[in-house]
Amino acid sequence: MKKKLSLLAAATALVLLTAQTAYAQKAYDTGVTDTEIKIGNVEAYSGPASAYGVIGKTEEAYFKMINDQGGINGRKINWISYDDGYSPPKTVEQIRKLIESDEVFLVFNALGTPTQTAVQKYHNSKKVPQLFLATGASKWNDPKNFPWTMGFQPSYRVEAQIFAKYILKEKPDAKVAIFYANDDFGKDYLAGIKDVFGDKASKLIVAEESYETSEPSIDAHIVKLKGTGADVFVNIATPKFAAQAIKKIAELEWKPMHLMTDVSVSIGAVMKPAGLEASEGVLSAGYLKDASDPQWKDDEGMKKFMVFVDKYIPGANISDANLVYAYAAAQTMVQVLKQAGDNLTRENVMKQAASLKGFVPDTLIPGIKINTSATDFAPIEQLKMWRFKKGQWELFGDIISAETGG
Repeated sequence: MKKKLSLLAAATALVLLTAQTAYAQKAYDTGVTDTEIKIGNVEAYSGPASAYGVIGKTEEAYFKMINDQGGINGRKINWISYDDGYSPPKTVEQIRKLIESDEVFLVFNALGTPTQTAVQKYHNSKKVPQLFLATGASKWNDPKNFPWTMGFQPSYRVEAQIFAKYILKEKPDAKVAIFYANDDFGKDYLAGIKDVFGDKASKLIVAEESYETSEPSIDAHIVKLKGTGADVFVNIATPKFAAQAIKKIAELEWKPMHLMTDVSVSIGAVMKPAGLEASEGVLSAGYLKDASDPQWKDDEGMKKFMVFVDKYIPGANISDANLVYAYAAAQTMVQVLKQAGDNLTRENVMKQAASLKGFVPDTLIPGIKINTSATDFAPIEQLKMWRFKKGQWELFGDIISAETGG
């Protein structure tokens, strides 16, 4: 009888343990099943920032590759991406649709500072991850007030600080003209430059000129800035307008030191349309390899990227930096989902996103790593200066890290 009881107790314990283990193994929130993970996205497939549309298409292709390889822990990614035309009211509408109608698990790499600002509070009130945003605004690194929001690329403010340090080193008596988008994106850069210039700002900055993304042409702004006699031009513009600025500067035969946001370093989307000769000598700071640059032909990460392109987006323009960007972001998203295992709750996904340690996507410049923590929601905080020369970006100098004060 004693033996039977102990066997019964052991069997009961085993049933309980199995049930508990099964529960521990599988915890799901909306948008996840045994076979699928539903990921939402909004992208500017049309409108003034449509040059970025290729990001969403590349991510879709990357997730298809992951699905063809068996998915993540056996689950396939169901990718739902909508066009918001880079218009905040449209973003609000599309994000609501993704969360309330499509019932996605999370929103990944949605594009744009003004557009994502419009839905940040909504995301956080709904406790739906607004993860790895395709915008470098410094505001996304605020885990205390917005625990469900995290950016991806280096913040605009960090890059601007690096630019300002470079200007001070190379041209201590510079006359700086700043051309910027009249939104959070542009204002972040402006703040970063002033952080470093400090009390010298009023002496060094001879002009601050903003533009609206609705303007068809920004030529008049460039003519005005040339007239200030500036010998340094800081170009804080999205691809279409950055290309216009490079072209107009060349037409005016103005030759300032030209520093341009890494948002617009795409050879395919910016430098070629502006003219390769006109683009010669433009400076920026970057963190991504250039797939069209022969220096990476034997690089293991770039080889993997090229295999992906050849199979999943054949004929894609590899000189477009948006491709290597999208690949790095999607690879990071997959890493987070792998780390989450079968505990696919929104809370755990944010926890895993905030627990990346030295993760290196294939398309990042060697030495640059992704690190996050519960108090640091800025995945990439390192950059390297580069110069546009003979049709390609040439790296120079050391990697500058914002984490150690740059």
